[in-house]
Amino acid sequence: MTIGIYEMIKTYLLLHLIAFVLGFFLDLIIGDPHWLLHPVQVIGWLISLLEKIFLGKDEGKRSGSNNGSVPSDGKLRDDSRGKKAVLGIVCVIIVLAVTVLVITGLIILSYMINSYLGMAIEAVMTYQILATKSLKRESMKVYKALKTKGLEEGRKAVSMIVGRDTENLSEEGVIKAAVETVAENTSDGVIAPMIFTFLGGPILGFAYKAVNTMDSMIGYKNDKYLYYGRAAAKLDDLVNFIPARISALLLIAASLIGGKDYSAGNAFKIFKRDRYNHASPNSAQTESACAGALGLKLAGDASYFGKIVKKPFIGDEIRKPDIEDIKKVNALMFISAYLCMIICAVLGVGIYYILNLLNF
Repeated sequence: MTIGIYEMIKTYLLLHLIAFVLGFFLDLIIGDPHWLLHPVQVIGWLISLLEKIFLGKDEGKRSGSNNGSVPSDGKLRDDSRGKKAVLGIVCVIIVLAVTVLVITGLIILSYMINSYLGMAIEAVMTYQILATKSLKRESMKVYKALKTKGLEEGRKAVSMIVGRDTENLSEEGVIKAAVETVAENTSDGVIAPMIFTFLGGPILGFAYKAVNTMDSMIGYKNDKYLYYGRAAAKLDDLVNFIPARISALLLIAASLIGGKDYSAGNAFKIFKRDRYNHASPNSAQTESACAGALGLKLAGDASYFGKIVKKPFIGDEIRKPDIEDIKKVNALMFISAYLCMIICAVLGVGIYYILNLLNF
């Protein structure tokens, strides 16, 4: 490489780091306004369009879950299975290709016009990739509903953030559902997208969001999606494998920082013991860390579309769930987010100064 290319790399790295940190704080300040079109919605439209094209008038419903339930009859013909599996792979390729090409084009164009414009566009994209404030806002709606309006409104609020049936949940069940959602999404909505965005900018960040969105839309284990959504589900498991474990370790560290409401020792103990107590290889990683930190027994059997899905418990019942646990798990999530941002920023600055020391 020429000296000019090295200088370009260093300049972009510096601008990328600034955009990364700005995007993190923009997310904390603004969140995702419901009235504003979000890029993930556009990705969702593309996934839905491809589903209509590939599956046509298949009237199957999302009557399973993407966490370990099985198809209702398992009687799909072999040729239908193979066709759906291939179409599912094509869907993944098209969605990822379109996402990467569009974001890459926007990033390159903005930086070609002006370096600071490029940095600003990257900061906004980073903010759109992260969901720290939104996760807190939506889960705290459950807290406020239970606190001020009672159990029925709490059930309605939690139904907006979980996939399980909520109409018969007790107050304890509503609290546990909210805590579990924040715990699981600490990885999917905060730490994992932050890591990918740090490593590859909005291009890799939005690629991750595309995979995550595909899994949430078609990664179901029922007649319609078991084979069509398999590639998306497996890819989601793959890309989240390392981030989920990093997220759990960050939550354990956060429980050490968070004060007397948390037990870092128990968080690590339950993480080691229960981190695989879920059909997904990743979901129980953060859930086990939070269960241990808060001294709660989470998970267990749950109802999906009127059917009970058997699940093992995560954690020990040191105490009963309390409404304040929703606040406490959000505090853990926020501390973990800050820790991840600081670690990424320090690594980025370290790489930048190493390049300078090498006289590149």
